Amino acid sequence: MTAKELTVEEKLRLICGKDMWHTEDFGGKLPFVSMSDGPVGVRKVVSMREDGWQVAAPSIAYPSIQTLANTWSEDCAREMGESLASDCLDADVDILLAPGMNVKRHPMNGRNFEYFSEDPYLAGTLARSYVASLQEGGVGACIKHFCANNLEYNRLHQSSEVDERSLRELYYKPFEIASQAKPVSLMCSYNRVNGVYASEYKKGFDVLRNEFGFDGAIISDWGAVRDRTAAAKAGLDLEMPFTQATYDRLVEDYKKGLLSDETLDRCAQRVLDLVARCKEMRKDKTPKKTKEERLQAARRIAAEGIVLLKNDGTLPLQRGTSVSVCGCYAVPTEGMVSGGGSARVTWSGKTWNLPELLSERLGTKAKYEAAFMPRDIESFSQDPARAVENAAACEVNVVCVGTGDSIEYESGDRASLELPEVQVRAILETASENPNTVVVLFAGSAVDVSAWEHAVSAIVYAGFPGEQGGAALADILTGVVNPSGKLSETFPMSEEDVPSVNAYRDAQVSLYEEGLNVGYRYFVTHGVPTKYPFGYGLSYSSFVYHNLVVTEEKDGLTISYELENASERCGKEISQIYVRPIAPRVYRPAWELKGYAKTELKANEKKKVSAKLVLSDFAYYSVAENRWKADDGLYEIYVGASSEDIRLTQKVRIKDGKLLAEI
Repeated sequence: MTAKELTVEEKLRLICGKDMWHTEDFGGKLPFVSMSDGPVGVRKVVSMREDGWQVAAPSIAYPSIQTLANTWSEDCAREMGESLASDCLDADVDILLAPGMNVKRHPMNGRNFEYFSEDPYLAGTLARSYVASLQEGGVGACIKHFCANNLEYNRLHQSSEVDERSLRELYYKPFEIASQAKPVSLMCSYNRVNGVYASEYKKGFDVLRNEFGFDGAIISDWGAVRDRTAAAKAGLDLEMPFTQATYDRLVEDYKKGLLSDETLDRCAQRVLDLVARCKEMRKDKTPKKTKEERLQAARRIAAEGIVLLKNDGTLPLQRGTSVSVCGCYAVPTEGMVSGGGSARVTWSGKTWNLPELLSERLGTKAKYEAAFMPRDIESFSQDPARAVENAAACEVNVVCVGTGDSIEYESGDRASLELPEVQVRAILETASENPNTVVVLFAGSAVDVSAWEHAVSAIVYAGFPGEQGGAALADILTGVVNPSGKLSETFPMSEEDVPSVNAYRDAQVSLYEEGLNVGYRYFVTHGVPTKYPFGYGLSYSSFVYHNLVVTEEKDGLTISYELENASERCGKEISQIYVRPIAPRVYRPAWELKGYAKTELKANEKKKVSAKLVLSDFAYYSVAENRWKADDGLYEIYVGASSEDIRLTQKVRIKDGKLLAEI
């Protein structure tokens, strides 16, 4: 069907949605699509409580997007997308409002757990795989939130004031990469971008369509439209949910001639095309994975996303080891190990019991004491003193701490990167009696560990690992699985070391005065120490890098190097490729991620890893020339185990616009 076949009234109604989760169908005249929240599990609303709270049907809760990003695995991203597609088909959902791709500019953003990374390349490539597999499974993706929605503070009005180059190189880039997977839709953000509401951000929408090849429908975030006519003119196709006030104003604007038929037809046609595309995508599709297979996928992703931050040899735990466990996060409610808001999922299964899981694997009964509740809340049912006694009586002490949906949630930002005082006390007091203390950290973004890191022997960053996270964690702690996750964001020494934390902000404006100095780009360029750098993560294996070779190809360079597992345990290593301009003509970060690989190696095995670099990987966005530009000159290829652990280097040259392996 074409928009020309609809009446004006029908077209006006069509571009404003039907209700909270569906497009308009005019009583069956048109097919419609249903939408659902759920980047890490389908949050299909089935009823409303009297207090207005939405009640969602239970669904498999996968690891958070941040934990998925810590896998550095496009295979894991594809597996999550495929699993979610099966969940959506079971729930009769046509479009999943996911994934979130905003760059982690500010470490205290309350929604960082929903986003991939501080690096746009890592975020974009993982999102691309997630979107492709979701849509191959018959369900449309809605990539979000475009753009520069990097804090929750006053998000409905705050203006993100960003220079053009930073927009292009950081904040647009994940959407550019993900657009290669042809997502059916994209969601605008709430905030203003350089003074213009994101729902009316024509300049950005034009870049999406005319430069990035995005050919889907642009949808508003729920309630993000202030002026439906202005949004339609800018290129926003569908307002969600239906709002009587904005619809009435749209009708009046049309009658006054403020909205042209051409603009109305364009928006309506894209909504019709969205519906048709989703119906065609879903045609004859059935779930590819059984529920059990999806649960196993959730467990594998969680295991690959868990990051070992510190280990003095206490881990892995050996069978027969006596273990004490403390902290309410060891036997959590859902909210303790999940972020809050629209990404929150009602788990399909029970929450886990880590002491029981460890007891099963170790063959000894773990002693458990809750010791504290989340935040600085004490309760008569917790006994911190008993936790200290248990720690003193056992060979190894495991303390489970974190944040959860009372600290990390949509519509609010974190007040601090530090853990609540009751949790810090539990770590320090039990560790004072048992030096073999392992801290397990359940959090959706970076945490300041400086108050207690020195006192413990191991730290395991579990993130928000989903409902199978307990089993995955127990496997990691006991060596059934070798940890292979690495950080997709920097853990700074303190929040004050992060430029965006100190940038200007008031009730109306967030000034992105740090420009390109976001995440590791700032720390490596300016030599500022970090606690755990971007790309960092330990393993029970040790890996050696050898023999970097760069060869010229017709359309770029092939980078090859050898990885060796110099241990007796099978493991996976995430190697990273960075590009460094040696004498840049404009300001550029010292080096930037341009490739990565996750490689499994058996004990003492060697494998060759190869990757391709093309001219655009060396480019920056020239504001003066309004284009991407790779200047002639000398560059260096870095291959490393993290952004601060460079193992191999090789210089290359660009001459007359061509990449040369010989300098």
